Formats: sequence, structure tokens, C-alpha cells
Amino acid sequence: MRARKPDQNLDLFRARLENILDLRHPLCRLAKQIHWTFFEEQFGPLYCAADGRPAKPIRLMVGVHYLKHAYNESDESVVERLLENPYWQYFCGFEYFVHELPVDPTSLVKWRGRVGERGLEQVLREAIQTGLRSGALPQASLRTVNVDTTVQEKNITHPTDAKLYHKMRAVLVREANRRHITLRQTYARKGKQALFQYNRLRHARQERRARTWLRKLKTYLGRVARDVFRHAATDDAKLHEWLREADLILHQHRNSSPKVYSVHEPDVVCIAKGKAHKKYEFGCKVGVVTTSRDNWVVGITAFSGNPYDGHTLAESLVQMERLTGVMPTRVYVDKGYRGHGWRGEAVVHVPGQGAREVSVRERNRRKRRSAIEPVIGHLKSDHRLDRNFLKGEIGDQMNALLAGAGSVIRKLLRVFFLSLIWAWWFRSRNGFAALREPAPALQAA
Repeated sequence: MRARKPDQNLDLFRARLENILDLRHPLCRLAKQIHWTFFEEQFGPLYCAADGRPAKPIRLMVGVHYLKHAYNESDESVVERLLENPYWQYFCGFEYFVHELPVDPTSLVKWRGRVGERGLEQVLREAIQTGLRSGALPQASLRTVNVDTTVQEKNITHPTDAKLYHKMRAVLVREANRRHITLRQTYARKGKQALFQYNRLRHARQERRARTWLRKLKTYLGRVARDVFRHAATDDAKLHEWLREADLILHQHRNSSPKVYSVHEPDVVCIAKGKAHKKYEFGCKVGVVTTSRDNWVVGITAFSGNPYDGHTLAESLVQMERLTGVMPTRVYVDKGYRGHGWRGEAVVHVPGQGAREVSVRERNRRKRRSAIEPVIGHLKSDHRLDRNFLKGEIGDQMNALLAGAGSVIRKLLRVFFLSLIWAWWFRSRNGFAALREPAPALQAA
């Protein structure tokens, strides 16, 4: 059911937030720039008309997600800060200060599942369009962009065969207990002891003795999996999915493909980006598009599997056109995009190709390609792209889109804050100039 409008008669003797706050604050100015009715049009059909409990306002849910990724907060902490910050409440559409939690953290999870990745792409699109409407993002900047990829790591532990055997066996035992399946043996105590002994011997670098306990862990998983398979119902799709995953873990080896790295996140892939401090990263690949002139994030998308960087270029540029309505004319990439196969209107510049014939201006544009690297660093450190806590491949896409929206919102807030500082400086400058000028009577004398 859609949200209901609050009864104004209950707040006759309360002060409105707009009468208390400084409306020159960047959050207040940004709240007036965003077209909140756009979200009502996009997400309104996802709610039923009259049945059920009234939902939370759509502006509240969108505003909370903007603030969450703009200030690097979790679902729990952003709701707690919303309760104590009147500027955040004004940004989310409240007319009066509230003294109770306006939304439960689990409602954010359910709302993301309701709107899906397409809905969150509209959230990013409106943030970019707000920058274009306000003039903070010049239209001319969209003609020249930088494109690069990075890795969005998943919230999993470092995978080892021993941990996979132990956790998979525990999951099968749990699912069997939920279905009241009596197993011959669960190996709960022996499995824990074997994992402890394996880790102890690996730490002592006694590899041969450690492999003995690793074989025991694998044997325990195989026995439990076969026992569960004998008692599993033929129409139990979820249990058979767990059994297929257990079979993959039992039979995979060093060079297997595809390979399971996490029991609860089987879609995670191992990506090597050539970093000296981190040889392998476990997650998904994310393509980022930024303006070359002023580093606005105008496109960000997550890719399943581990595709070649050049094969991600077309989808990144198409998404940018979908978000901004503009297809760039010049695209600057690194050498990882050689052989990209792009045949669109944009001209793709790869380092080392035709470097001697370029002008000085073109050479400077190619040097600006590396400006996307600190943007990716800020996306990871400030906007929750470093570790993804959302489940599945759709969670990868959602977290990437919201990280891009958070980056755009923070950039808009900085623009509004700097404009406030400049206005104060010009007023102060004119005031000081008036003080330095002599009085009219003295001039006449």
C-alpha cells in the first residue's frame, strides 16, 4: 500500500523544520534541486493501491539511500543518524522533527528488493540530472570521459579448501535438520576438531600432516552429502541446489573453472589485477565512467564473471548514454582495453596508439586518463564500493549503482558549500571596501 499523507492538524503547535534550520545549508539547497516527484512516478506502480499496511514515503527511502552512500553508513547507522540530525530529516521530506526511528533498517533491504537494479539506476540518473540542471555538471564535460574497471570485493573470508569443506558440511546438516532428515552422523564435533588441527599444522608449516586432516574434512563432507542425497525429496529444488554446490566443492581442483570460493556467495570470482599488495581479489568487476574534466561519475555498472576489460566498454558507454542522454565523442582508457571492438560514434583512445601524431592538447587529454584512479579510490573508501554486503549478483549491481549515486551527491554538496563560501567572501569583500572608503562629508571637504 502506498504511503499516507500525515495529518497536519496534529502539528498545529510545533515548529516546522524550515523555520528552524538554515535553508542555505547544502543539504537544504540540494533537497530543493532534486525532483522527488520523479521517484513517485517511477516507483509508485510498485505499490498496491489500498490493501495492506501503508508503506514508508518513497522520498524517505530514496533520501536515506542517498545519505547512506554519500556518508559511508550502514543500514543501521544511517537510520540512527537520521533520528538525531534535523538536516537529514529535512532532506528526506520531514516537515517536523521526529523523535522516533522513522524507518527500520530491514525496510531498506526490502525496498531495494522491491525496486531492483533498474530502480536504483533511476536513483543514480536523477542525481546526475540534478547536477546538469543546477549547472554544477557542465553539459560540455560529458563529451570527453575516462573509463576504467576495478574490483568490488564481496564480504567473504579468504577461501581455503578446509573452510569450504567445513562450512558446506555445516550447511547440509542445517538444511537436513530443517527438513527433519535423520542423518547417520553429522560430524559436528569431529569436523571442528579436524579444521582446528589443519589450521594448527599449516601454521607450523607441517604440510604433510596438514593434508591428512584436509582429507578427513573432505571425507566428512562427502559422507554427509551422500546421506542427505539419499533422503532428499525429488521436488526439493533448494536442497538439490545445495547438493550441487557441495558436489562442485568436492570435485574442484586448482585449475577448475567455474570454481566455488564461498558457500553463501557461489557467484564470487577470483580476479587478478596485478596489484603488488593484493595479488587476488574475490568479488566482481565494476566498470566506471567519469568526466575527464571534472571527475563526475556518469556511469557505473557491475559485471558477472570475470570479463575482459575491453568487452565491458560497450555496456559502460551505453549505460552512460541511458543516464545522461549524451554519448561521448572521446573516450580515454588504459592498455587493458586493447581489442575492445567498439564500433560506435565515440572515438576510443588507447595509450600507445598513434602517440607521435597527436597534438599537445590531445596529449594533455590522454594524461588526464589517470584522473579516474583517485575517483575509484574515493568510491571505495568513502562510498562503500570497497566491500559489498548485499547478496548475489543483483546485490553487486545495486551496491555499485548506489556508490555512484553517493559520489554524485557528495560532489553536489561540495558545489553548494563552495558557492555559499564564495557568496560570503564577496559580501565580506564589499563590506570591507565600504569601510575603507572615506565618508561623503569628508570627500566634500
